[in-house]
This record gives sequence, C-alpha cells and structure tokens, in this order.
Amino acid sequence: MVSSLRHSRTTAVVLVTATAVVDILAFSMAVPVLPDLSRRLGASPTTIGLLFGIFGVSVLMTSVPMGGRSDRTGRRGPLLAGALGLAVSSAAFAISTTLPFLFLARFLQGAADAVTWVVGLALVADLYAEDERGRIMGLVMAGTNIGFLAGPSLGGWLYEVGGPRVPYLVVAGLALLCAAGFWWIRPPVHRAVTEAVPFARLMRDRQVRVCALTIVLGGGALALVEPTLSLHLADVAGLGPARIGMVMGGAAVMSAMLHPGMGRLADRIDLRRLMLAGLGGIGLTLPLLSLADTFVSAAVVYAVFMVPVAAMVTPSLAYMASATTASGVRSFGVAYGIYNCAWATGLLLGPAIGGAAYEHIGFRALMWTTAPALLVATLALTRVRVSRAPAPGV
Repeated sequence: MVSSLRHSRTTAVVLVTATAVVDILAFSMAVPVLPDLSRRLGASPTTIGLLFGIFGVSVLMTSVPMGGRSDRTGRRGPLLAGALGLAVSSAAFAISTTLPFLFLARFLQGAADAVTWVVGLALVADLYAEDERGRIMGLVMAGTNIGFLAGPSLGGWLYEVGGPRVPYLVVAGLALLCAAGFWWIRPPVHRAVTEAVPFARLMRDRQVRVCALTIVLGGGALALVEPTLSLHLADVAGLGPARIGMVMGGAAVMSAMLHPGMGRLADRIDLRRLMLAGLGGIGLTLPLLSLADTFVSAAVVYAVFMVPVAAMVTPSLAYMASATTASGVRSFGVAYGIYNCAWATGLLLGPAIGGAAYEHIGFRALMWTTAPALLVATLALTRVRVSRAPAPGV
C-alpha cells in the first residue's frame, strides 16, 4: 500500500497541488502582512511597491532556466529544491530585520514560486495523456484556490495572534512538509525528461506564441482588475476591507467550482478555441464590472467575471503542452517556463497600467476602454494560422 502510494501519479499531483497552495499562501499572506512589516523597517510606499514588484522580476529570471534544468535532470529534484526554497524564503521573512534582507527574502520567494509552478505543471503533463490533461489541470487549479481563499485572512489572523513572524514560520513549516513529500515519492514518468529544449525553438512555434500572448493579455487583465476594483469599491460603494475581501473570496469560490468543469470541457473540444473564447469573454464582461456600485452587485458581477477567466486559464494549461508536443518537443519544462513568464509579465504590466489609468480616467472608463482593446487582440489571435493545430483534447 505504502509502495503503491509512493509510485502513484495521483500522489504526485496531490503534492504538486499542495505545494502550489502553500506557495499561494506565502504570496497572499504578504498582502496584509508585508506592508506593515516594511513600514516597521522604515520603507516608503515606493519602496513597498518595489518590494512587491521584485517577486515578478525573480519569476521572470527563474522560470525558463529551471524549466530547462528539469527537462535535462528530471522533475523530482527541482521540485524538492523549490519546496525547500519556499521554506527558506519564508523563514527569511520571519527573521528579517533590515530592508535589504527583506528584498532578498522576497526575491527568493519568487524563485521558489517559479520552480513550484513550472516544474509542477511539467510533471503533471508528463504523467497524464493528452486527453486527460484538461481534467487534471482543472483539478489542480481548483485546489490552488484554497490558497487564494485562506491566505489573506489566515495571514492577518496569525499576524494578530503571534506577530509578523508567525505567518511566515507557519508557511515555512508547511513547505518543509511538501519538501519531505517530494523526497519520498517516486512518480512514474511516461516520457523522457532528459531532452535539452532550446527556448528559441519553442518561441518560433506559432501555437506556443499564441498561448503565451493569451496568458499575457488575460493574466494582465485580471491583474488590472483586482486592485482597481478594490479601489472602486472603496471609493464609490464605500466598502471596507472586510466586505471587499468577501467579494474576492466569493469569486475565488466560483473559480474553484468552475475549473474542474472547464477541464473536462477542454478534454472534449478544441483547446485553442476554448482558450480564446475565454479571453474574448473577459473582454465582454469587463464593462459589467463598471456596474458594481454596491456589495451585492460587486459580488454578482465579479463572480460572473470568473467564468471567462476559468475558460481561458484551464484550457491554456493543457494547450501549452499540446502545442509543445505538436512542435515536435516531448519535454515540457521550458514550455511551462514560457507559460509562467507570460503570467509574470501580465502580473507586472496589469497593475502598473491599471493604477495609472485609474488615477486619470476612473474605473468605469478604464473598463470600457480596456474591453474593446482586449476584444481586438483576441480577434487578431484567432486569425493566426498554425500549421498543425492540436485536435480536441490534444
């Protein structure tokens, strides 16, 4: 029984999901904790912004190289290193007494995040056949929503109970448990992961570029909405942090419910069409967010907004693997490195553009101007011809 669990692909997926949850806990706990911790060390608002931003820089620097390394040496070692890196970076937050050390901890956290997601997704793609990936990716994404739901509230509560060090020490302990799991498992591998995959070779493939651009646009739109909607609800609807958190939490619950269904749908119909339909749906629903002027209306429209987000995200995870296979590459580390870099780019650009635009034109105008731009971009991506598009579920 123990031996079968050790070699089970299900155990591997559960561990990947659990580590991603811990990673998201670490990231989302920073929202209520890190600004106060930074101010205690004398950081200005600009410095706090840079502290949040260095995470994305680290992700961009680490994703492709670590994906390539896992292609050459296997997944288990990098995943073990990523979980240990998450534990070390979290412990570093707990003992930080200077701003430079805090910046170092945040940079290490971004590197650990990159390894967790890139190599973890590559391992899932290794273990499951092409007609199963959508379902499994959907389950992984549904599971990771636990981190988004619990992170801010758990971080705030632990901070109140035990001080600024406790949230990060808890995360460090959980990360060590995940590291122990990766040390213990011996998952089956259904394809060789020793292929050296050149980054440039994959980026020349149109399907890979379409997937990456979709993620930059969709992830950027989501990252643009999250902070500006919070500001809008505070300024216009008069909602406090608790009620805004409830709006975001309700959307996370909706997202968790949607991902498995979108995964099953992705196994049955054309992945690219579903992914781009989700991106176009984001553009169509952005103006609906401008109607949010009460707690109830905000909760409803933001939950509706999660439908096209899930329709874009889940099939895009499977599509990246399928596009990689169609290009003649049989190892997925660099491919998911590109995917993660695309997410990081969107997460860096979205808040920067959204924050500046919100100051000058307000939330409603921002939504109504972003929507047509996103729809035009979606139409352009649908017109990109590929020599060999993945078949449904492939």
